[in-house]
Amino acid sequence: MPSLFPDPLVITALCKQFGTRRAVDNVSFTVGPGEFVALLGPNGAGKSTLFQMLSGLFVADGGSAQVAGHDISTDPIKALAELAIVFQQPALDLDLSVAANLQFQTDLHGIARAEARQRIAHWLERFKLSERAHEACRNLSGGTRRKVELARALLSQPQLLLMDEATVGIDPASRAAILSDVKALCRERAMGVLWATHLVDEAEAADRIVVMAAGGVRFNGAAQDLIQQDGHDNLLDAFLHLTRPEARA
Repeated sequence: MPSLFPDPLVITALCKQFGTRRAVDNVSFTVGPGEFVALLGPNGAGKSTLFQMLSGLFVADGGSAQVAGHDISTDPIKALAELAIVFQQPALDLDLSVAANLQFQTDLHGIARAEARQRIAHWLERFKLSERAHEACRNLSGGTRRKVELARALLSQPQLLLMDEATVGIDPASRAAILSDVKALCRERAMGVLWATHLVDEAEAADRIVVMAAGGVRFNGAAQDLIQQDGHDNLLDAFLHLTRPEARA
């Protein structure tokens, strides 16, 4: 009998191949309710391909992925309804206002206008964007645009939030603020978060780290366990050691 409260994400032996290259190779891990998991890996590790499968853009060649108990392959509508994603590439309409971008998102999800207004007001207030609600997104800084994208993602009240290198290209203060906001929301809403990054300092803030390299999972556990695994002094050295070419081979 299915659990009443299934994990936000369960990945089992997931695979994706392009020609002779396995971009995602037999990947398995979970994200629990209220758990902040960092998906840490160098460029080309397979993180973005994995996210594209989780968001329905790519179809897996093998294995499975379940979002809040719904299989992405066999029940994609219900699975995708339970997740939200902030991609590395910005996706706002820069000519629309902050509020108009959020309203467009609630319309896409079929949220009634009265409920949509309440949700939009809540997230504008939560991210201190209320005074800029009617400002064109083109006039916002990169960090503020990211806050708008995060607010937009949360309008559907997802069980799982995917952050795909979402702090790339923004200033350090904005990066730290978004990381702090997402961690707090993870706890407040019992929402699972999978945060893909190649930045070790972002991964240090996670409850658990999944290290990917060359398409496969090389480690799944606490940061301190990874540091101690090969007797290193810090997470950066442990990560570089684990993902060096000879280790991947």
